[in-house]
Amino acid sequence: MTGKAASEAPVSGPQETAPEPAKVPATEPPGDTAASGEQQHPEPGASAAPEAPATPAATKPAPPSEDVPSAPLQLTVEDVSPNSVTVSWEPPEKLGRLGIQGYVLEFCREGASEWVPVNARPLMVTQQTVRNLPLGDKFLLRVTAVSSAGAGPPAVLNKPVHIQEIIEHPKIRVPRHLRQTYIRHVGEAINLQIPFQGKPKPQASWTHNGSALDSQRVNVRSGDQDSILFIRSAQRSDSGRYELTVRLEGLEAKAAIDILVIEKPGPPSSIKVLDVWGCNANLEWTPPQDTGNTELLGYTVQKADKKSGQWFTVLERYHPTSCTISDLIMGNSYSFRVFSENLCGLSDSATTTKELAHIQKAAFPLNPDGAAKPQGLVERDFSEAPSFTQPLADHTSTPGYSTQLFCSVRASPKPKIIWMKNKMNIQGDPKYRALSDQGICTLEIRRPSPFDSGVYTCKAINVLGEASVDCRLEVKASATH
Repeated sequence: MTGKAASEAPVSGPQETAPEPAKVPATEPPGDTAASGEQQHPEPGASAAPEAPATPAATKPAPPSEDVPSAPLQLTVEDVSPNSVTVSWEPPEKLGRLGIQGYVLEFCREGASEWVPVNARPLMVTQQTVRNLPLGDKFLLRVTAVSSAGAGPPAVLNKPVHIQEIIEHPKIRVPRHLRQTYIRHVGEAINLQIPFQGKPKPQASWTHNGSALDSQRVNVRSGDQDSILFIRSAQRSDSGRYELTVRLEGLEAKAAIDILVIEKPGPPSSIKVLDVWGCNANLEWTPPQDTGNTELLGYTVQKADKKSGQWFTVLERYHPTSCTISDLIMGNSYSFRVFSENLCGLSDSATTTKELAHIQKAAFPLNPDGAAKPQGLVERDFSEAPSFTQPLADHTSTPGYSTQLFCSVRASPKPKIIWMKNKMNIQGDPKYRALSDQGICTLEIRRPSPFDSGVYTCKAINVLGEASVDCRLEVKASATH
């Protein structure tokens, strides 16, 4: 170290008995952090006349430890150009009893032993630029806090800085189909090819959920212009966020790809017949324990009479976990079964009722008009205003994948169903498809985007009154970089 700071805080070791280097002329104002080429690169054989013989270390008392500051904190490279490097740091934790007069920044070519000061006298700045550095060289840097009692210990960069020409900054171009959740089935291959830019060639690296990749399962090959991530046979554990980082001399670009690996769901956990009356049977089941790592699209309900044993589908993509099967034939006995369904399809097996639903025969005398009418029964008016037996549920969807909203309504006569988004009628909009079957109201939203988020309302109206239910739909946009 040179100048006043060096004379007040001799460098330890052999340099203490060597002549002090010549002072660097202070040709720039105190606030300028640049150093000229002559200051930074003295000739290897050059020597300067000392101002005075150096005092032997044994005879010069060291300043009290409480008088000198500690090392500056967080010495960091802020920028590297083809001929300069900018670093910054934080003040030391201990300033010493006398306070600090400033900082002295020094650099040393990799492999050399001589440290060259950037500023001849301490400056009260925490960021400086070293200029006129040769292209292709590597340098170490250190900074020292100086007080009137002397210099404290230096803070040194943990690795050399490479002065290299950046022709093109790193940038990642994520393909469009990977900007939303990338869905694969268990056993399928995952092959991601992500192009990037940067000259000279940047370094590419991957992480999975913030951790290093499992090299036993994931293969990565990075070239000059792209990086390929390959998994031969995807498993559910491969789901998560994969982040690609492209680095080039202190500059970096990042991109995240979300992968979801799914498979067919398991069947419902159980199913039972709750009640049988007239030509109707009421069923109830419990959701599957394994949904296949994704949300269910609904259930498929089937019936089979004991005589034929043939299965017929009654409901498809039905969301509630209970239903009433009507129009059963008197005198027959029925079994029922339910499949679960997700994006991979129906579960491989179904859950079947253990008991049969017996539809009893009844003797009905004929009325004069020929219609059958039970004796002793008083005709009853079944008219009622609309009421929702299954409300809408708040839902989160992925952009680009169609989603459905479900609810159940009971009313007589049959009600008119109106769907609204944010209190505005959406009937006739081709983006939406509304269905109503046996009291089950369904709204399908085709390929939703974040713009389709909002509050959706289903309103049922008949001559006796009206009712409505609401839910909030959130379409989460995938992160793009």
